[in-house]
Order: sequence, then C-alpha cells, then structure tokens
Amino acid sequence: MNTGKEKPARTGHGKEETTTIRVECYAGHRAEESPRRFFLGQREIRVSEIIDRWLDPDYSYFKVRADDGDIYILRYDRISDTWQMTLFSSGTHNDTCLSST
Repeated sequence: MNTGKEKPARTGHGKEETTTIRVECYAGHRAEESPRRFFLGQREIRVSEIIDRWLDPDYSYFKVRADDGDIYILRYDRISDTWQMTLFSSGTHNDTCLSST
C-alpha cells in the first residue's frame, strides 16, 4: 500500500541505497554550500525552498521542496565530494508530510 510517504530502500547489509546526483550549489557569505538545483538523469529540478538542514560528522543533509512540488532529502558526502538523494516524497498528496523533527 502506498501512503505517499517513501523511505530509503535498504540492502541486506543494512546500508541505505542512494541515488548519486549532480547538484549545483550557492555558497553564501559564510561559505556554506546550499543546493540550488539538481539533476536526475537529464531532468533538471530546481530547489524552491530549503525546509531543513542538518549535519553529522561526514555528511550535510538538506530537506528541500523542489519546483515540481515534491520533497527530497539530499546528502552531501564531504569525504568523497559527492551528492546523493536519500529520500523522495511526492508533494501531490495533502497527507504527505515528512517531519523535520
């Protein structure tokens, strides 16, 4: 049953499956990079809002709403200098809510 809420897929080894993506960023006056748009294959998706952001020792996470109305969680791996999409939720359902807490 699809509730409109999506969770990252997991492999048998307990690791999240992620999709590597190309991201274009903006670095503000504090030099913190924020995603402005990203690409899934040939499809360009513009970030219309950064809903939340958080850090852990190796990654920076961004919960964003895109111009397609969908919500994505993007993860920047500072060690490998790569971006991944770790979660996607369709913004087309009123009951779809990914809590930022």
